[in-house]
Amino acid sequence: MAGAIVPIRPARGHPLQVNHASQVMNSVIYKIATKQEWQAAERAGLFEGAPVDLKDGFIHFSTADQVAETAAKHFAGKNDLLLIEVDAQALGNALKYEVSRGGALFPHLFAPLDLKAVTRSWPLPLDDEGNHVFPAEIGA
Repeated sequence: MAGAIVPIRPARGHPLQVNHASQVMNSVIYKIATKQEWQAAERAGLFEGAPVDLKDGFIHFSTADQVAETAAKHFAGKNDLLLIEVDAQALGNALKYEVSRGGALFPHLFAPLDLKAVTRSWPLPLDDEGNHVFPAEIGA
């Protein structure tokens, strides 16, 4: 049943809803990482995740529609960040969309991120009011 919603038991131990991995819901997804985390990933050739990702058992991503809220909620006031764009289709079956904040489906990667799937990245600076400034091309 391609595209069907099926229950799973994620790392945290509570049920979520996940679409089948064969259905890629967005062509690109985004990861916010510190410059230090990303430099370590570039040296290693893969990104195993930020501390929260390692704790949760998957790498958290956001869609273009979700990434500004993710930045405001989880990275408020931080200015040493990068916005990483990833080709979702290159992630294969390890990418799952799961119900999270407000019932929205968020992309989660259940594997290290191979940097070959990264299409581009940008600095994510703060403006004078302390809000993150996103590249115009992603529409966040």
